[in-house]
Order: sequence, then structure tokens, then C-alpha cells
Amino acid sequence: MFSVERHRSSGSRRGALPPGARARVRTAASGAGAAVVLAAAAGCVSLPSGTDAELNPDINLTSTMMQEGEPLPDAYTCKGEGLSPTLQWSGLPGGEGVASLAVVVDAPEDATVFWVIYGLDPQTTEIRQNTVPQPGRQGLNSAGTADFEPPCPEEGHPHEYRFSLYALSSEIDLPEDAPLDDSLQAIADRSIARGSLTATSE
Repeated sequence: MFSVERHRSSGSRRGALPPGARARVRTAASGAGAAVVLAAAAGCVSLPSGTDAELNPDINLTSTMMQEGEPLPDAYTCKGEGLSPTLQWSGLPGGEGVASLAVVVDAPEDATVFWVIYGLDPQTTEIRQNTVPQPGRQGLNSAGTADFEPPCPEEGHPHEYRFSLYALSSEIDLPEDAPLDDSLQAIADRSIARGSLTATSE
């Protein structure tokens, strides 16, 4: 593992985004649960793409440092150290179908993507605080950096922060620092199961 390079936002998340980097997010319901649809500036990216109804939503994604529906601790925002949080998971699909794992952290309300990781070994069961398991690689986020961009919640404007783990049917052949739309499309094309954990701002 190696430590995640931290990029502290000087203001709110909205102010930190470069022109054209903002994506749109909407939720599309399916027989297997809600599927995230990310429409990036360069084109539409769907997580997952195609057969949404076949996506298994039963991966159990948890964290020892935060709880579902509870406020995101300051340590993981620009109010604190801006660290990437600990994540653990279980319940991946059985058999030989999972070739790789990916993580996407976003804010559904305004489609800011804070973190993208791909190339994780399917035997991996956790991400420790402020690290990326090897051979994982980080793609660019909405702020244009290949790291965890800590959210900067504005007081009086509640937000949700969604941490999603995707089980992929094949490896993603992208280098570190891959463009956001490229990495999201690659994840979308290979997703076979998903788990999520949603925290809030106070």
C-alpha cells in the first residue's frame, strides 16, 4: 500500500471544480436496485452500462470510521486532515466472475466525483485510511487530481457522500491519472455487482 497524496480544497467543492469538469448525476431504478448514471461533459457514462437489472447490489460495504446515514467525520473533509477513509467489504459474487474491483466516491446532488480507484485485486477486502492497496491505481477526479479530494460541505447545505465498490468482470487497462470519463466508462462496461455506503454533511 502507499499513502494517498492529499489535495486540500481552499473553498467549497463547487468552487474547486475547473470549467467543464462538473458531471451530472441521476438515479435510475432497476429490478436490482438503483443504478448510478453519471453524464460527464464528454459524454454519457452509466454505472453500470447496459443490463442494469443484472447488477447485483448485495456487496456489503462498511467502514469502522463512519456509519450509513451519519455525518462524514471531519477527518475526511477539508475541515480536518482531508484523509481518505477506511472501507471494508464482503459478499462479492462467488466463482471466477470477479477479475478486479473499483471504488468511486461521489456526491449525488451535484455529481462531484471525489475519488476513483481501479485495478484492485479481487482478493482485497479493505482499504485502510489514507492508502490505496496495490496494484490499485487512481484516476482523475472532478477537481482534476488523481487522489482523494476531501469534500468541503457548506454550512446549511446538507449533502450526501456516496462510497461505492464495484466488482468487475475484467481488468481495466488504464494507467494512473486516467481521465474521469474514461475510468467511469471502463467501470461501467465491466460492472457485475455493487455495494455502497452513504454518509452526510452536518
